[in-house]
Amino acid sequence: MFKNLKKAARELEEIRALSGLMANLQTETYIRQFLYNNPKYQDAKRLTRYEHKGFSQHGEDGIIEEIFRRIKTTSQFFVEFGCGKHGTENNSLLLLLKGWQGIWMEYKPVYVERIKSKFKPLIDKGKLSVWRACITSENINEVFAECQVPREFDLLSIDIDGNDYWVWQALTGFSPRVVIMEYNAIFPPSMPWVMKENLKHKWDGTSHFGASLKSLELLGARKGYKLVGCDFGGGNAFFVREDLAGDLFLAPFTAENHYEPPRYFLARQQGHPRNFGDFEIK
Repeated sequence: MFKNLKKAARELEEIRALSGLMANLQTETYIRQFLYNNPKYQDAKRLTRYEHKGFSQHGEDGIIEEIFRRIKTTSQFFVEFGCGKHGTENNSLLLLLKGWQGIWMEYKPVYVERIKSKFKPLIDKGKLSVWRACITSENINEVFAECQVPREFDLLSIDIDGNDYWVWQALTGFSPRVVIMEYNAIFPPSMPWVMKENLKHKWDGTSHFGASLKSLELLGARKGYKLVGCDFGGGNAFFVREDLAGDLFLAPFTAENHYEPPRYFLARQQGHPRNFGDFEIK
């Protein structure tokens, strides 16, 4: 009986592996057939053409690389919050491996300690600082000052599953060159919608979070930023400071032009599980 159970367990693992492989193939086929070959995405200025998923949740790694290929980098400094359980699906992790430096902010103590332990080599080298902070519209500027964030830096990434809009709106005195904002893709591109600010909000896994792309487009415009693209997954929107955007990106810089619907299934991981260890660049 024990042998039969072991055999059944092996067969179940084989079925799971095959199922995962088939799902990955279906995802790749969908991306190639319905997205990459879609006439909408053929313009070289449209950022979705450059998606690449290294450590990011969707294709943000490739989009970030392409944005800075166009506008160039200055300080190669980033700020990102929140960082999640392990820090291995962040928009800025690949940048760290390329030699950037910056700050991660996360509220949950267990996540902070886990991230500090995992990324100790980068922390010891002065490349990464990890702060425990609950970022709100009331403290964002104070926290940035305490963390000694430069007044101008290359990249800000905000993904806190709730009050994102209000936090960006409240940020003053700091001028990131590129801002990445999570948007709520269930709302059509022409519809303004913002979750009412709630400092006690905790995301419950539902559609009640953040802001629509249109509302973020309008907020970005008021703050001097142009909406230059979104990822295929419908997760993040990319903004470039208007003094840098020029004609480098696809106009018009509107939600109607750059909106992508919620294709969250594209976040499925390809290849080995993501991890981090000490490394050398040679």
